Amino acid sequence: MQLIVSFAVGLVFGLGLIVSGMANPAKVLGFLDLAGGWDPSLALVMAGAIAVGAAGFAVAGRRTLSWLGLPMRLPSNRNVDRRLVVGGLLFGAGWGLAGFCPGPAVVALGAGYWQAGVFVAAMLAGMAVHEAAGRFGAGHKSDF
Repeated sequence: MQLIVSFAVGLVFGLGLIVSGMANPAKVLGFLDLAGGWDPSLALVMAGAIAVGAAGFAVAGRRTLSWLGLPMRLPSNRNVDRRLVVGGLLFGAGWGLAGFCPGPAVVALGAGYWQAGVFVAAMLAGMAVHEAAGRFGAGHKSDF
């Protein structure tokens, strides 16, 4: 059952990314171009996503088990530290340069955008470097 629900939620999420234009790098870059021909439409998408996410986290924070009976695993770290700030800056720079962030990049890859393939490959390489750094000396413990 968990696999079916995971697939259905991922499918709905991917369709939402396509319908909202978040999987189209030109649309995203138009949103991020504040000095040029700014396209504010993705601000509405983000506001809606934040509202749904906030409501979901509010409900999830009061539960110990998910609706499928699995343990709730929410992040426990609430600190704004150097790692978070640097990670946010790197994420924003990558998003602004490529027009992709992880979820939409995977959707765009499935839609045949070759640029998404380059982004996803770089993303996976970055994840591997992060894992290796954590394993070989950075000493970071995941909060999950």
